[in-house]
Amino acid sequence: MKNLVKVVIADDHPVLLAGMTSLFATSSRHKIVGQAADADTSLQLATTLAPDVLIMDLSMPGDVFRTIGQIATTLPNTKVVVFTAYCSIESALKALDAGATGFVLKGSPSSELIEAIDIVMSGQMFVTRQYASQVMNGLRDRARRQALDEAIKLNVREKQIIGHLMQARTNREIAAELRISEKTVKHYMTGLMLKLKARNRVEVVIAARQNQDMESAVSR
Repeated sequence: MKNLVKVVIADDHPVLLAGMTSLFATSSRHKIVGQAADADTSLQLATTLAPDVLIMDLSMPGDVFRTIGQIATTLPNTKVVVFTAYCSIESALKALDAGATGFVLKGSPSSELIEAIDIVMSGQMFVTRQYASQVMNGLRDRARRQALDEAIKLNVREKQIIGHLMQARTNREIAAELRISEKTVKHYMTGLMLKLKARNRVEVVIAARQNQDMESAVSR
């Protein structure tokens, strides 16, 4: 027989707490080990009881998002499933950013909350079906923006010089083509090696190609 999944429920609505208690009372796989009505008590119970899952409402008193972050950082074995009436993509993204691995809307079938617990316990993320595609798109868009921010910004002249480097041209040839001095080309080469963390011309070309690939992937 599998071990029971220990659950702490955190919600400041007594009626909802009673409903969830009844729901889990009929489950042979889950056991409620504590209840909380605010963010601070949620953290205290998570720390002392070490539940497998903490179900949290977002509208409780206290800084819920900070609490989610603290639990995710200090209690990695406790999975946080947000169970909320906040119907916004922003709330879901903020909760997942903080460290929650599940996001379920109140009003969803009770089976969805049970499913969310089972899925996060398997190490995966669960987002309520109504918002799943939108939340995943939001996560992907943010990842693209982050990758673009991480891509090294090159000015027009630097890109021109790299273009010539990729054609195996010498500094003298590049200087003649761009109508600048060879000393200026060497100055740009030094700057490119610092910016791209390269030690020589070959590494500049390799790093520049990788940077281009990153920018291309983000723009798709």
